[in-house]
Amino acid sequence: MRIMGISGLPGAGKDLVSELAKKRGAKIVSMGDIIREEAKKRGESTGETASNLRAEFGQYIVSELTIKKIKQLQEEGFENSIIVEGIRSHHEVEMFKENFDNFIILSIFANPSIRFERLKLRGREDDCQDYEGFKIRDERELGFGIGNVISLSDKMIINESDLDSYADKINEFFDEIEL
Repeated sequence: MRIMGISGLPGAGKDLVSELAKKRGAKIVSMGDIIREEAKKRGESTGETASNLRAEFGQYIVSELTIKKIKQLQEEGFENSIIVEGIRSHHEVEMFKENFDNFIILSIFANPSIRFERLKLRGREDDCQDYEGFKIRDERELGFGIGNVISLSDKMIINESDLDSYADKINEFFDEIEL
């Protein structure tokens, strides 16, 4: 079983990595989904909840909740690969490496103008429709330390071309690591 993390700023293309991994039998555990679930409970926006959780419980809280979920899957007998989507800080990477042997990080990069256009089309509730809000969200993500995660990742894929070329790059990487 391989446990791998995916990182990248919003709109970079992490979702396609997850979709292709699912086709190969992997389970996706989204750190963003964990925050969105908590935000609903709290009646806050996802951005507020992401910041508040870390302020209340420390930098490791989201990774701790994610690790708990992964260990539960393992206890339930899930034996295929697990993809952790949305790693945002080196603190989180440290926790995953401490808990799972051979944990690796794949980072996805796309320039801001491309990512902004993708987010406008995606239309998820936490996606900004104005560029100023988009920049604020990027700054918050960078404040969590996502830049460090991306710069120290085991592999980086640049996603600035067509969808088929990007999918080919992802599948080549999965073949390389035998996912």
